[in-house]
This record gives sequence, structure tokens and C-alpha cells, in this order.
Amino acid sequence: MTITRVLLTLTLTWLWCLTDIGLSFGQQPTVYRDRVAPNWIGMDGRFWYRVTMGARKAEFVYVDPADGSRTPAIDHESVADQLSEKLSQKFDANNLPFSKLEYSKDGRQIVLAGRVGRWTLDVASQKLSRLEEVAKPSSSWFLPPRRSRDKGGDVYFAFRNSLAANVDLLWMERSSGMTKYHTVGPGKTIEQHTFDGHVWVVQIDDKVLAAFEVTESDHKFDLTQQGIDDLAKRTARPSPRRRRKRPQSDSTSPDGSMSIKVNNHNLWMVKMPSGEGNVDIQLTTDATSENSFQKDASRSRLVEMQYTRPDPPADSPDVRWSPDGKHFVAFQTTKVMERRVHYIQSTPSKQTDPRLESYPYAKPGDPLPIARPRLFGNDAREISVSTQLMSNPFKLQFLKWSDDGSRFFLLYNERGHQALRVLAVSALDGSVNAVVNETSDTFIQYSSNGKFELEWLPGDQLLWASERTGWNHLYRYDVKTGQVVNAVTSGNWNVRRIERVDSDSGVIWFYAVGIVADQDPYHEHFCRVNLDGTELKVLTEGDGTHEVEFSPDRTFFLDRFSRVDMAAVTEYRSAEDGRLITELEVGDASEIVKSRGSLPIRFTAKGRDGETDIWGIIHLPRYFDPNEHYPIVENIYAGPHDHHVPKAFRTRYRHQHEIADTGTIVVQIDGMGTAWRSKKFHDVCYQNLRDAGFPDRILWIRAAAKKHPYMDTSRVGIYGGSAGGQNALGALLWHGTFYKAAVADCGCHDNRMDKLWWNEQWMGWPVDEHYISNSNTENAHLLQGHLMLVVGEMDRNVDPASTTQVVSKLIQARKDFEFLLMPGVGHGACERPYASRKRARFLAEHLAARDSSQDSEQ
Repeated sequence: MTITRVLLTLTLTWLWCLTDIGLSFGQQPTVYRDRVAPNWIGMDGRFWYRVTMGARKAEFVYVDPADGSRTPAIDHESVADQLSEKLSQKFDANNLPFSKLEYSKDGRQIVLAGRVGRWTLDVASQKLSRLEEVAKPSSSWFLPPRRSRDKGGDVYFAFRNSLAANVDLLWMERSSGMTKYHTVGPGKTIEQHTFDGHVWVVQIDDKVLAAFEVTESDHKFDLTQQGIDDLAKRTARPSPRRRRKRPQSDSTSPDGSMSIKVNNHNLWMVKMPSGEGNVDIQLTTDATSENSFQKDASRSRLVEMQYTRPDPPADSPDVRWSPDGKHFVAFQTTKVMERRVHYIQSTPSKQTDPRLESYPYAKPGDPLPIARPRLFGNDAREISVSTQLMSNPFKLQFLKWSDDGSRFFLLYNERGHQALRVLAVSALDGSVNAVVNETSDTFIQYSSNGKFELEWLPGDQLLWASERTGWNHLYRYDVKTGQVVNAVTSGNWNVRRIERVDSDSGVIWFYAVGIVADQDPYHEHFCRVNLDGTELKVLTEGDGTHEVEFSPDRTFFLDRFSRVDMAAVTEYRSAEDGRLITELEVGDASEIVKSRGSLPIRFTAKGRDGETDIWGIIHLPRYFDPNEHYPIVENIYAGPHDHHVPKAFRTRYRHQHEIADTGTIVVQIDGMGTAWRSKKFHDVCYQNLRDAGFPDRILWIRAAAKKHPYMDTSRVGIYGGSAGGQNALGALLWHGTFYKAAVADCGCHDNRMDKLWWNEQWMGWPVDEHYISNSNTENAHLLQGHLMLVVGEMDRNVDPASTTQVVSKLIQARKDFEFLLMPGVGHGACERPYASRKRARFLAEHLAARDSSQDSEQ
């Protein structure tokens, strides 16, 4: 390492220390022209917006799709000159003191509102006139005071004290504290700067009289005795009112004539005839405390990580009545013992001794509470329901009754996630038919929006997402027959997420990835298609990942797209065919580039099959010298639920930049086994999480180093948290000749120790030898290189013992490593300043000297 780089590292470490204690050096660099917040004018697609062009530079823009024009909304120079003359102070045309425009219905006048009040601009003559305003009436005052909220720009308000005594004026802080600013004498007026949405309080001798909120349109306040009296009347305790009738619960029939309750875990019907008294009818006799009709919350606690969710009252059933009131379905739950994870809080804030904590947490292979449907008629007769198509549920979810009450629908997710069914149950005879029967030899990714889509359509149809062709697409089903009406989308690309289904017009609006050739396949583009699969149109064009915002009538939309190496570009387009109306703004990231020296570099290389492109990005150090040779550190997160390399523009990368600025190249890569490419690409992870795409990552890094010779492949490190922590340690266990140092934070190092739903999704069920062969804990003896393990003692996402069990195995294997336990900290311990700094120093120290041995992994 050169003297220059040593001094740079020491300097940056000193800056981190100052940052830890709250010091900063100047304003963060800003991106300009990257935001368009439309303010719509009527329903014809016209709007105005205010754009920031630079430091203390902004202008108002008017957009009219009728002629595709983008023009200044006002004559900024003229307004500045008139305002300067009228207020006897200089105003800059590039920084007018207004933040809001209000157009008259005929378009002839514009009201400009801001910290200098409200002014009217005649559009034809461009003459500016002050709007005469009066102090707000007593309704502007309220009690009790509420916290200030940041709603917009800065405002000046006028406060007049028309009482006969001095009053104190205090600012209500965002944290509910109050700060005194003025004592205002009788008959006196003060002007004070504040921000839109901030609340101010008036008091006498510490007694609060009133509060008011300042906005750009509400900024003159006259405190009178009449106003105080009116406020006192409004806030006086109201007279008791009749209690509203409670809304009918799910357990009550639609006509209100009967309800269902639980008594001693069994199901009862309560008939409420018009005469006196109710009639209770026992419907079941086979229920017990372990097999109860009581609505169950244990699944929410054990699987869905709602650890503190209480059980409903003991007499509450889980009941769904048919719309016609002739039938109802009740769920009987087979309960299980709730596994609890225990941990020690070593330094509780209110006591000296440590405290033992625990929470419910199911792990792979654990038994689950199982809810099964029981069907009854309103005559108390039970109709047996076949369970053949739902015999081994991971989850069984009620969806809805048909409109005519002839059947109800369930979503059945089979344990192991290789079968997912929409089931129709007949109310007549309890027979069960599969409307949709989705199967996979690996897994069905039910847990991701976009991969799971179920929407009911008119005409007894539904919309369903499936990867049955190897790509994620939409299908239209006939609910009565269970047959596919048509594939709505198809091709070697993925539907990413649905924005809207317009059943009336028969159109689906959605985002897709991989649909535009010669672009990053993870870029999201906006599309539309008819429900019958015709007229698929890609409505966005620019090379980037897109986000859209519609005009009020959905005739036009704003298209904002960006990349990691390109600030946002905003365009206005037709929603019918994507035709460009006008380009609005091109983001200016010059301050970011000046501050950091560069933006991330995008790079692709072929994966292990020699055909598939692997995508990633490269972060350079702030003070980069292309003649230097830099070690490489990979920031890894290979969780199969998504892809993880950023695609949209960011102004900062926290830990990536922190580590890069020690004199390191930081890379991020999406290898095989992650989501949103083909199903084949994704399936690499199945029962194989230790793979983590490493064969693709290593090839990518080598290819990047060939193109960028300043990257030194003899000094490669890696770090990650959670699933990324598992991956980081795995790099040294199975690829220790390539990766030389790793920091693993809060890793799920053994998939048997982590949450049930996430791990069974990828590792399968039942728990078998694959869990052992993929375990960092069981394979800790394979460690090569330099390792730092970090965990928060109060982690409630991943059991902290998952890390300490690795520690135990490493000690048994007599391996050298570092271990940092963060007291009082939960998941993501390395994102705390102390641990983050330790992580950066560890990697810098162990990758600083060039390794004389060659990169030996082939």
C-alpha cells in the first residue's frame, strides 16, 4: 500500500469517527432536475411543476399535451422585477419566493403562493397584484397541540396578539417538545419564518391557550378573546351520545337472524327469533383444546413473524357466511406447541442484571397449526368436505364465496411449496375441484408479489401468474371448468408486477423485466395488454428502469427512468401507445460525480454455462487512481426471493462507499439462483443455497479484472448480512482459494436454525440431508482465509445462536477468526456505526498486502 493510500485510509477513519458523533462537513451533493411532481390542472392532462435546477435555482414549468409543449409557467424575470419593486427588496428570477401555483378555471389568472403571501398574476398582461388577505377566523385555532409535520417549503407567517396581556409564542417540535421563540405584547404583531405544516402554540404563564398550523395559504393569525372563547366552546367535553351499533361480525348471518360462537372449543349456532330469548344449538362435539374452532393466531406468531399477536377471545370462531345466508364455513384448527427462541439481553436500560427474552418462531420441519374447513347449512346440518386436494397444507386460506352462494374458494399451498391450488368447494355436497392446480418439481415462489397474482375477473374468470413455461406470465382461467381461457402474456421475459387490471376495458397495465432487447434484463418497463392476450405494447423506451405516474384520467403518464450510472430522465407519454409527448427533465448528477469522482460502473460477463449474461456493478474509491492495483470486495446478498444489485439511480451507497474509500474496489453481482430471470436460472438455488451463484460471481470478477486491470484478483474479499452473511462465510468454506477475507453479519448459517417459511421455500420439506450439506455450521472445519463474524444479541429475525453455533464449531476445529457480539442490537448489527467501521477496517487490513500466490481457483 502506498503512503498516499495509508494517509487516505487514516483520514477517512477520522472522518467516520466525527460522523459517529454527529459532525458533518457541508451539504451532501444533490441531484438536480431529477424530480417532477405534477400538479394537475383539470382533467385534460395539463399540469405544472416546480423544478430545482441548481443550488438556489428553480423554475415553474407548464405542460400542455394538446400541443406537446413544455414552457415556463410564468415570466420569472417579470415576476421577480415586479415583486422587487413592490416589496422594496431584491428577488432573483431563479429563486422566486413561491412554491405553489393555483390556476383559475378560465386560465386567465394564476395565484402564486409562498413565504411572501399570495399574489395574482394576470396571464395576458403578466401584471402581478397582491391578494388582500384578512386574518384567519377563530376556526384556525385548535387544541390540543399536535406535532409539526414537514409538508412543503418555507413560509413566513404573521401573528398578532389582540389580547390585553403578554403571550408566549412557541414552536411545536416534531418530537412533541416545544421551543419558545417570542413574547408578544398586547396589540403587537410579529413575523416569523417557519415551514409548511409546522404547528405553533400560544400560552400565558405556561398555560396553553391555543395552537395553529401554518401553511402556504394559511399564514396570518390574529389572537382575539372571541377566538379563544370560540375555541373553548369547540373543545369542551361533548355531551354523551348514543353508542353506535357495532358492525355485524363475520360470525353473524347476513340477515342477522343467527350467529356462530365457540363454547368449550366446539361450535354453536345462536338463533335469534323475533320473540323473546335465543335458541342455542350445538353443532359439533368433537373439538378439544388441541383441535379447536377458536380463531387461531399461533400461525401469525410462528410463521408470519407477528410475535406478539394475541389470541382472539375464546368464543370467537373463524366463520364465513355465504351471501344468501344458507351456508357458512367454519375453520377448525389443529394446534401445536409453539417453539420459542430465547436470547439474553445483557444490558437492559432499566436494570443491572441481564434479562432473558423469548419469542415464538417456527423453524424448518416444525409442525404447523392446520386449519381445516367444516361446512354447515343454516339448518344446523353439516355437509362433509373432501380433503383429498388439501391433505398436507402449509397454509389453507379462505378466498371468497361465489356471488350466488353455491360454492366457496380456498387457496391451498402445500407443505414443500411444490403445489399451489385454487379450490372450489360445493355448498351442495362438499365436493372439491381444483380451479387452478400449479405444480413444480422445485418450488413455486408464492411469497413474492408478481410471482403470485390472483385476481377475480367478471364472467366467473380469474387472473393467475405462473412460471410453467420457464418465465413468469399471466393466464386467464374459466372458474367453472378450471380450464385456461388464454395466456395473457408470453415470451422469454417476466411479468414483474401488475399496476392495474381494468376489467371494464379488458386491459391489464403491468411492469415487465427482460422485455426490451439489448437492455439490462432487470430493467422494469411499463406495458399494457388486452385480457385476451392481444395488443401487447411496451409503453416505455429509455434505457433504464422505469416508474410511471398517470394523469387523473389515465390518458397520459409521466415516465421516470434511471440507471445506477444515469440520473433520472422524465418524459410525458400517451397511455394508449406510449407515444412521446415531450421530454420534461434530464437529471443532473454533476455534484455527485464531482464529490465521488465517478458513478458506479455497469458490467456483464458470461456465467457458468458460457451463455447467460451475469449483471453487476463496480464501485470505485473516492480518490481513484487507474494506475494503482486495488483489492476487490464483493458485497453479497444471494437471497433467492429477489435480485439485489441496484438498478435505479442512487445518490449514495452507504457501506459500499465506506469500504471502497479505504482503497478498495467494491462489486455487487446477481448470480444464478436469484430471481427475475428464467425459472432455470432461479432453480439453481433449490436445495442448494450454498451455491449462492459463486461460480458465476468468480467468472464475473475475473472478466471485470481483465477489462479493468486496476482490479487485483489475488486480493478478493466479501461481506454480507442475513442471507448475505450465510453467503459471505460460505465463500471461505467452499471457495477459499479465491476469496481471502470475509465479514459475515447475522447470518442464517444453518437453514434448520432460521425461519420456517423462508427456508422451506428454497430448501424444501421435509428437512433432509440437503440442509446438512448446505450448513455453514456443519462445514465450519473447511474454513480458509480471514473471517470476522458479527451478530446482535437481540436479533429476532435470525436466531443469534445460528452465529454462535458456528463460533463453537470453529473453535472445535481450531480455526482462527474474529467474533463481534453487539450488545442491545438486533438484526443487521453491521449497519451500526461501530460494527460498520470494524467491518471496513477488517477487510482493508487483510486485503492490503498483495498476495504472492496466484489466484488458484479454476
